[in-house]
Amino acid sequence: MSLRAPERSYRKICRLVWFSEVQWDFLSTRKQRLLVRFPENWEILFIEPWAVGRNHHWLPVRRGRVRVVTVPFLKTVPCRFGHLLDNPFIRAAASLPGTVLMFFWLLVLGFSSRDRIVGLSNVYWGKVASRLPARLRFYDANDDHLAFPGSPSWLPGYLERWLSVTGLVFTVSGELTARLPILPGTRIVELGNGVEFSHFAAPRPQATEELTKLEKPVLGYAGAMDWVDTELVAAVARAYPHCSVVLLGPAYERGWWRRQVALNSLPNVRYFGKIPYDTLPAWVQRFDLALIPMLANRLKRVSHPNKLYEYCAAGVPVLSTNYCSAVERAGDAVHVARSAEEFVRMIPGALGDKRMELRREFARKHSWDALAVKMVQELDDAYRRAGE
Repeated sequence: MSLRAPERSYRKICRLVWFSEVQWDFLSTRKQRLLVRFPENWEILFIEPWAVGRNHHWLPVRRGRVRVVTVPFLKTVPCRFGHLLDNPFIRAAASLPGTVLMFFWLLVLGFSSRDRIVGLSNVYWGKVASRLPARLRFYDANDDHLAFPGSPSWLPGYLERWLSVTGLVFTVSGELTARLPILPGTRIVELGNGVEFSHFAAPRPQATEELTKLEKPVLGYAGAMDWVDTELVAAVARAYPHCSVVLLGPAYERGWWRRQVALNSLPNVRYFGKIPYDTLPAWVQRFDLALIPMLANRLKRVSHPNKLYEYCAAGVPVLSTNYCSAVERAGDAVHVARSAEEFVRMIPGALGDKRMELRREFARKHSWDALAVKMVQELDDAYRRAGE
């Protein structure tokens, strides 16, 4: 009887608190794509960070079955004061308002039970979140957050603290797993990124007005701008002045485009900024060649780009730099350049790639539906074991 009671309780309703490093409405990432697919008996609270110049949810809002609320925390302290956080007493004082606000929303929204699940992808919450009573804790390792520029010296301790109380880790790559201080006995599940296949594959016959005005062929990139190899993009634009080079997506760094002098001075390069997720496929489907010109640095080497699968689902040819193992494994469906010079040389051949069905079949194998089922099953099993 004692084993069945927790199971019945779990099947009735399961509450998950997720501490995110990305705002829900800023950029469509694996967190949003996975959480909206959780079963109906899950109640989810998504705690997002505050960021300068963006929309915030000071009062909780609904995104399907997910409640989203903004809570300022350590990462959002202005950089000119950031060095003060090296002092642990100042850091504790600076974290107090966000901690109090977090506890307030947990209580008001009904997520204060000790039977909850706590998931974390925002390492800055690691120390505070580790003190929250919970039946199950897990870490979603989608990036090497310690490799981000400006990461403070005390942040590794926060990650270690969280992993010391975590029994389950989801990771996007084996390379990222190898960098984490995971304790023996922790269950590790490699859960890469994926695609909403039908969203990107369904034909969007109505062209976006902006793209119809550009000279063909269109060489396009869609994604966050901060880790794009802008020198490589500029080299492509100069080598193929008859092509239109299109950049779609937000930048975490404010004023990013203004500082890209080598790009914004070229007449055939256009930056359109953030494109709503609902209309993004209409843009991508009109690329004659989709580009992944990423920097091969420590941060991106452990990543798993969902844009790889989105491009392929849209059916367009793909050319990528060889910056992570996920790209290497996709070599049968996409073109992979070993150097910047090779990337530029491969443009004409990649433009002529007609293997649309091969790319779409590759994308079908990486659906968010399948990944969400796997994540929920792992959480389900771990939750039951924690109650035994």
